[in-house]
Amino acid sequence: MAAAISSANWAFVAAARRGRRQWGTIPLSCSSGPNTRKLVLYSKPGCCLCDGLKEKLQAAFSLSGPDSLHHVTLQVRDITTNPDWERAYQYEIPVLAKENSDGKEEILPRLSPRLSVEIIQKKLLAAFS
Repeated sequence: MAAAISSANWAFVAAARRGRRQWGTIPLSCSSGPNTRKLVLYSKPGCCLCDGLKEKLQAAFSLSGPDSLHHVTLQVRDITTNPDWERAYQYEIPVLAKENSDGKEEILPRLSPRLSVEIIQKKLLAAFS
């Protein structure tokens, strides 16, 4: 079973795996180059806060203009598929992290569920600048 939700730069793909849904990303543009940055969302199925943030991130990525996130790709990681992720984030999800130029992840401050899509877009741009 697979479903795709598309935006300007990426799509969520849900795949059935051992009775669980595992989330990933597919870039929809050829912007994967040296200037492409990576944002990681740690999540799990059935997490309403995670689902809400995924929806807002999708909307933020679909916004165009000078503040667009066209240079950022999003990877959603299901913590139930990796014991290390589950131990680290089971009480914290949703967790956003950016991948630095050295390949290490830096956890970003938690985004309030009440933030608008535009504010989320601006906060993500600030995190990558």
